[in-house]
Amino acid sequence: MHLRGLSTTRRAWAATVTATVVAGLLTAPAASARPAPDPPLTTMSIKSPPGGANVRVLVFHGSAAAGEESPVVNAGIEAIERIGLSGPANQRFKVEATDDASVFTDDRKLGRYNAVVFLTGGGDVLDPEQEAGLEAYMEAGGGFVGIHDAARAEPYSEWFTGLVGARPAASGPADVQRATVEVGDRQHPATKELPLQWKRADRWLNWVKNPSGQVHTVARVRESTYRPGASANGWDHPVSWCRDYDGGRSFYTGMGGTVSSYDETDFRAHLRGALLWTTRLVRADCKATITGHYKAERLTPPNQPGHNDQIGEPHGLVTAPDGRVFYIGRGGADSSQPVVTDWNNPDIGKGRGQIHVYDPKTKKVTLAGELTVFGNKGGGDELVKVEEGLLGIELDPRFQENGWVYLHYTPHSRIDRDTRMAERRVSRFTLDLATNKLDLGSEKVLLKWPVQIHSCCHAGGGLAWDSRGNLYIATGDNNSSGFSGGYSGNNPEPNYKGVSFADARRTAGNTNNLNGKILRIHPEPDGTYTLPEGNLFTGEETDEGGGKTRGEIYVMGVRNPARIFVDRTTDVLYAGWVGPDASAPSPVWGPAKYDTFAVVTEAGNRGWPYCMGNKQPYRDRNLPDPSRPLGWYDCDHPKNESPNNDGLVNLPPVTGNNIWYSPQGGAPDYPRDANGVPSYKPEEAAYRLPWLKGGGQAAMNGPVYRHDQVAATSDVKWPAYWDGKWFVGDFYDGDQPRNAVLMDPRTQGDGGLPVHAESLKKIVPVGNDGIRNLMDWRFGPDGALYVLDYGRGFFTSDSRSALWRVTYTGGGPTPAADHLARETQQ
Repeated sequence: MHLRGLSTTRRAWAATVTATVVAGLLTAPAASARPAPDPPLTTMSIKSPPGGANVRVLVFHGSAAAGEESPVVNAGIEAIERIGLSGPANQRFKVEATDDASVFTDDRKLGRYNAVVFLTGGGDVLDPEQEAGLEAYMEAGGGFVGIHDAARAEPYSEWFTGLVGARPAASGPADVQRATVEVGDRQHPATKELPLQWKRADRWLNWVKNPSGQVHTVARVRESTYRPGASANGWDHPVSWCRDYDGGRSFYTGMGGTVSSYDETDFRAHLRGALLWTTRLVRADCKATITGHYKAERLTPPNQPGHNDQIGEPHGLVTAPDGRVFYIGRGGADSSQPVVTDWNNPDIGKGRGQIHVYDPKTKKVTLAGELTVFGNKGGGDELVKVEEGLLGIELDPRFQENGWVYLHYTPHSRIDRDTRMAERRVSRFTLDLATNKLDLGSEKVLLKWPVQIHSCCHAGGGLAWDSRGNLYIATGDNNSSGFSGGYSGNNPEPNYKGVSFADARRTAGNTNNLNGKILRIHPEPDGTYTLPEGNLFTGEETDEGGGKTRGEIYVMGVRNPARIFVDRTTDVLYAGWVGPDASAPSPVWGPAKYDTFAVVTEAGNRGWPYCMGNKQPYRDRNLPDPSRPLGWYDCDHPKNESPNNDGLVNLPPVTGNNIWYSPQGGAPDYPRDANGVPSYKPEEAAYRLPWLKGGGQAAMNGPVYRHDQVAATSDVKWPAYWDGKWFVGDFYDGDQPRNAVLMDPRTQGDGGLPVHAESLKKIVPVGNDGIRNLMDWRFGPDGALYVLDYGRGFFTSDSRSALWRVTYTGGGPTPAADHLARETQQ
């Protein structure tokens, strides 16, 4: 045993303590391994727990401060005694309390406790030998629970700082305040029964250094719900955490600073779960968010010069049941290849949309096939860029049997250079499962529709399945980013040969157009499709003007949804899309650019180009002068009065979105006037999601992790802690999001905000040598996270373009199954 910083004498003494603790703790399952009970350490009467569970907890309440004992200590001791007597018989324990620190140098006494609780007012409460005894106890497998001011104990001990995890700041709020605790860990016994948003009063501590990432945080306090003072920690303000420490188990909570805390049913449940784990009565995972337990590795080397043999311009990925990873290149060539931008040239914008396959068994990449697409820069009114090409990939639900691959793309053979129109399609191809080669002649075109290619951008591209065999198809609004000052894309004038390219009311806001939508169809074996019930329209609707609808539309009013995901456990759709370009809100025109994430539980209208965020309207601009504003759009009763509309005039009401962010921050909200119109004055903004900030931003929706869908034998899978969490990210890695969020199922479908978020930037690494430009991310059947890094240049692949894998290396819950304490007869 190595005891850091101890003298030879102290090391020898500690070794004696350790031998006793090892006998008393690590052999706990055997009744004969425990020493005979000693007299209680206090004069209070301790009843033996029913069932005879031979598990003991020591509550230490010694204090360096003179004077009478704090009422909080007495309330805490009484509460822990009650906890020990409650619950199932095989989860009960005896409680003994003392303020005598000599217990930590009494090898006969200390070794009989499964856990030690520090319920102390802080200060230097242990002398060097006593601290060495506690250290030896932990190294031998002991349990520790620190409550509130325990974080102030042993202020000069680096080891004790590691044991509790963090130290309180010297300044901070001294008064009792009511606040909201975000309970992010839904698995740990200390938190799994608590409310998602736990509202309670306490004395809230600020931390000198945020311990998140070094410890496993199970709950955070939301600073926007109280006054945290000048030393506030910000949106990530841990309040309870745990870790496996120095051979033992440590749990700390910053709550419990008031007498009334110990009368709360939920707070006692919190302490009970902490004690069950630290005493070894139950197992729990306290490693899941410790960043050192994750490994990010690049799987693909750079392409050979002049070739895309490893990766094309990264644009999407999907994993097969056998672990193979399929990823696509949109169509941009590597920088050494020429780009045709002359519309008179028949090869204008011609690119190669590539499908690569990574096999984890061989660790090799196969180029499965190439489609000739319109998508190699060129095109667009700027003649420098285009976002069409190979946009999405999915595998058939019975892929292992039929080898069917679905591709969302823009074939170059279908472009019309005169009208600058193209055809977008979703097709089914067959892959040779043995050779990883795509049979391009096997194409079955399921769905096709027209897109304008005179002006870039917004092609969308995502594909996803639900559990009922419905295929979701994300399409962009096929609209220019210009001509509206970066606000609502609703300028009706710009057109090319009669086709508008700056009015998203022609596309996203049009019930008779498949662009700017998330479609839902049911592919049939013969290559056709049917329409499932529950889409937004039947295809038969008309209004007074004779407008039409498309029955494929599930969600309308989205701008550029490149990434969608369906959680097949719930069949809930998750989507994200990129917003317009306005860098600041305007009281004249409306909100700044909002990149958006949404949980979709039923068919609906998400607002673009009429409303964004939580139903924040834009100003109309219509003929005869689109540079002058008209009235504000009505998010509850939107009307499409564009001259470019060939669908319904009266649209479905707008559903608010769950996450939106601008360069100024996350979820900007403003005071509203009597008509419900926000002020859009920056100085009046409230930011409801402080963990978010943008700038240059491009939302990249991610998956929802489901731990039970992963092979139990996988040694790289992410822990169950992440189960049900939704991964949201951004193409960029500066102030932009890369977070796992927790939603409330009761409110998520109506635009409810996330109840909890935590950063993934130290797990899914950022920076030039990490995954700087996140393009897509999915969990594989092995439970590892697969990520595409776009590279460092636009509309091309380069040496940084790569497929990555992020695996978990922390091992399973603790303590080991054979070290659990179990009921023994006295």
